[in-house]
Amino acid sequence: MNESPGLVFVRPDGSKVKFGLVALRQMLVFRQTGAHSTEAGGVLLGRHILGCRDIVVDEVTIPMRGDKRMRFAFHRSQASHQQVIDSRWKGSQGTCHYLGEWHTHPEAVPIPSWIDLQDWRRRLREDVFDGGSLLFCIAGFQELRAWEGSQHPEALTLLHPTQRDKP
Repeated sequence: MNESPGLVFVRPDGSKVKFGLVALRQMLVFRQTGAHSTEAGGVLLGRHILGCRDIVVDEVTIPMRGDKRMRFAFHRSQASHQQVIDSRWKGSQGTCHYLGEWHTHPEAVPIPSWIDLQDWRRRLREDVFDGGSLLFCIAGFQELRAWEGSQHPEALTLLHPTQRDKP
């Protein structure tokens, strides 16, 4: 990947979600390219830009102790990832936020499973977060796709890329 802005998606209201290069690289290293590769995942961390509704994903957590990785499933350990969320929030003086979740799928162009959709809806109801919405990202072995989940009204929307760099 060359030094460029990363990957930018347009939200339904016209604002943007930017996945910075660090975050992209952290996710794409776990793409399921092998016949026995297991799913990986973590949380999205970044910023809500003041004065507009743009969001920047600066980094992600990667698989940690306590996570369960299988060919067609990933279960994130709450405690390990929460420690990183808390540390980044404190270290940024409250500007680095939990923005959502990511994981991989063993398919070229990922489509959320029924389990993914149920998990995303549960997170929208139960997780504590700023901004009224969460981002959900799935990295396939050819494409990375993102959805925005809003709390009120509860809805999941596929985000469309405006700029795509080859991983």
